[in-house]
Amino acid sequence: MTDTYAEFATSLVAPPAGAFVVTPSSGDLAQVTRALYVGSAGDLHVQMLWGGTIVFANVAAGSLLPIRCSKVLPTTTAQSIVGLY
Repeated sequence: MTDTYAEFATSLVAPPAGAFVVTPSSGDLAQVTRALYVGSAGDLHVQMLWGGTIVFANVAAGSLLPIRCSKVLPTTTAQSIVGLY
């Protein structure tokens, strides 16, 4: 398959090129995210890349949050979460 943009550097303003299923836990994610997609509504408890935890309350289903986080904590009630990088 041809990738017209393969020669270009990836930056934070470029669209994500990879994704993985996120299971909330106290452990680190497999990859630091550039964004999180929330498939089912709820609260999203995350640890941000540079430290500190925050709660995104009442995140709507289908939301795309452009955040760099290292953990999605087990107190999260949102479901069907996808990490984008």
